[in-house]
Amino acid sequence: MESVLSRYENQITILSEYLEEFPDTDEPVWILGRRHQLNEDKSKLLLDVSARLWFTYRRKFSPIGGTGPSSDAGWGCMLRCGQMMLAQALICRHLGRDWQWEKHKEQPEEYHRILRCFLDRKDCCYSIHQMAQMGVGEGKSIGEWFGPNTVAQVLKKLALFDEWNSLAVYVSMDNTVTSFSQIALGRNRNTAGLCTGWKPLLLIIPLRLGINHINPVYIDAFKECFKMPQSLGALGGKPNNAYYFIGFLGNELIYLDPHTTQSFVDSEENGTVDDQSFHCQQAPHRMKIMNLDPSVALGFFCKEECDFDNWCSLVQKEILKQQSLRMFELVQKHPPHWPPFIPPTKPEVTTTGAELIESTDKLFELEEEFEILSV
Repeated sequence: MESVLSRYENQITILSEYLEEFPDTDEPVWILGRRHQLNEDKSKLLLDVSARLWFTYRRKFSPIGGTGPSSDAGWGCMLRCGQMMLAQALICRHLGRDWQWEKHKEQPEEYHRILRCFLDRKDCCYSIHQMAQMGVGEGKSIGEWFGPNTVAQVLKKLALFDEWNSLAVYVSMDNTVTSFSQIALGRNRNTAGLCTGWKPLLLIIPLRLGINHINPVYIDAFKECFKMPQSLGALGGKPNNAYYFIGFLGNELIYLDPHTTQSFVDSEENGTVDDQSFHCQQAPHRMKIMNLDPSVALGFFCKEECDFDNWCSLVQKEILKQQSLRMFELVQKHPPHWPPFIPPTKPEVTTTGAELIESTDKLFELEEEFEILSV
């Protein structure tokens, strides 16, 4: 008992060193559907943030495609943000939204299995290798910077090869979400084509919230999305500088920053992973919402069909109440001007690494600008 209390006290002491970065305010902080009061218990906020899987630049992993880059520093930040959003969906799927991570505490097998999905190895289903090579089909050379929509399309394709997590991934188009397509994707079917139940749904909504800058008319609706219990946050940031946004305080967005270069970490012989470098153990970064680039992608996770129904109700109540310039639309039927809805199938993958950009050297010239951590 004493050792448990000692570990908890040490963790709170470490966290308290960073709590001063948050202002004393009566305003609530929203993190992925959970409300925190800074004037009541700041430590719970930091524990909630540290439980999120944090993926950053890595170096010294096996070359992508056999002959490609062995570090994603300088170009992989949006890929890492996509990994973080997907990892949060998998945590909600297997461990629940309220699962907490504690340093040096033994974690369930499901947690280590989730983490292994994202290790920087070509045989891990959501590794930087798999994402970069699948991006070739989206017109992105290996070593080229991705935007939010491209990452969403890559995750959608990779999920088709992931039988363990068995996610349905829906990426909206034209700022419109059609519940018909989501329900069709979210239902398991047997070999006869008969529905056998709901399939956990990862919903990604790429948006353009302005031309060169975010339009202020969208701010309230954007913030409302972080309050929804289905929230997985948002992908975005600044041009060629991606962040994973997990919440907000007032008019500031709270985000996890992938721009730290750490060494490659592999799993142990028993399948566990030394996870210390996969959790951000300090106060998250904040930025003014008006500094956000207008190109973003919202994420939501609906484990059960009732979660999706609840999400639709919240969207109708909080997002669509705006009579003009709505952030996105929710429609019941497949729009007639869209191509016919066809459930996705596994794409053919023939990438060998030959699709590398002409020179990756220039991508790493500025690596010293990023913090290098030894692991």
